[in-house]
Amino acid sequence: MTAVSSNIVFDDIFTINSIDKEGRKFDRVSRLQAHSKNYDMDLTLDYNIELLPLQVEQVFALALASSLARGNPQGATGGDATTEDADDKERDVWRPDGKGRRGLEEDYDYVMYGKVYKFDSGTPEIVTVYASFGGLLMALTGSFRHLTRIVLGDPIYLLLRK
Repeated sequence: MTAVSSNIVFDDIFTINSIDKEGRKFDRVSRLQAHSKNYDMDLTLDYNIELLPLQVEQVFALALASSLARGNPQGATGGDATTEDADDKERDVWRPDGKGRRGLEEDYDYVMYGKVYKFDSGTPEIVTVYASFGGLLMALTGSFRHLTRIVLGDPIYLLLRK
C-alpha cells in the first residue's frame, strides 16, 4: 500500500475473524483477531468497545505511525531536520481542545499512542511485533519485510478507520 505520509511505518486493510474468542476480561475492552488482505498479516488487538464498536467480518484500515505530523519528517527542504525543526513540527499536532495543527488523526476513527516493546521471530521470514497502548496490547505477525520500519523501543501511534 502507498503511505500517505512518510511517518506511517505500516498500513494495511484487515478483516475481523473473531472478537473475544477467549471471553471478555474487561467491561469496555475487547480483543479482536484479524487478517490483512495485502500483506497476509495476522493482528491481535485490544480496543475500547465504547469508542470503536466493531463486528466479526468487518473490514478496517490500520496504520502504525511514528508521528501524527503530516508530511516528510526530514523537513521541507528534504535535508536533515534539526532538532528544533522536529520539535516545532510535533508541537500541538494533537490537542484535545482542537487548537493544535491537524495531523494524521483527522483521517482515522480511533487513535492510540503506545510503545513497541518486543519483537519475536517465529521463523527467519516471520516476525511478531508487540506494542502496548496503556495496557491495551497489539500483536502483529507476518513477513519481516513489511515490518522493517517499526523500531523496538520507539513510541508508536495506532490509527484505525472503519
